[in-house]
Amino acid sequence: MNVILLEPVDKLGEAGDMVKVKDGYARNWLIPQGFAAVATKANKAELEARLAQRAKQLAERKADAERLKEMLADNQIEILVKAGEERIYGSVGNRDIADVLKSAYDIEVDRRKIDIPGGSIKTLGEYTVVYKPHPEVPIDLNLIVKADE
Repeated sequence: MNVILLEPVDKLGEAGDMVKVKDGYARNWLIPQGFAAVATKANKAELEARLAQRAKQLAERKADAERLKEMLADNQIEILVKAGEERIYGSVGNRDIADVLKSAYDIEVDRRKIDIPGGSIKTLGEYTVVYKPHPEVPIDLNLIVKADE
């Protein structure tokens, strides 16, 4: 059966690809899950319109990410934590960084897109953390972890 992929599917193809799969795989998995549609002329036309709209949305998201990168480019973000001598009581995670960005810059960020080397920060000091609001626009955040007096 020929189907048009509506979403990227591992080991099968990207959104918009027309692929030939077994009938049962298409009827029982791909179509009910919303990953594919039967390859008809009407579905092809609808897909073209949907892909054009998606491309426009991705361009807008990329532009927003670039504006955010310009805003955060050279700024340093300070996080105050309770600490002993060089050791933090607990750790600083991506949720903490997202909360600081929300309070300092009034920016709503997706904490899952913040990449901390090693998973979390457990000592005082300066760190570079990468925030990826868009796959093509990574933002390096300069993070300073200080002890709260």
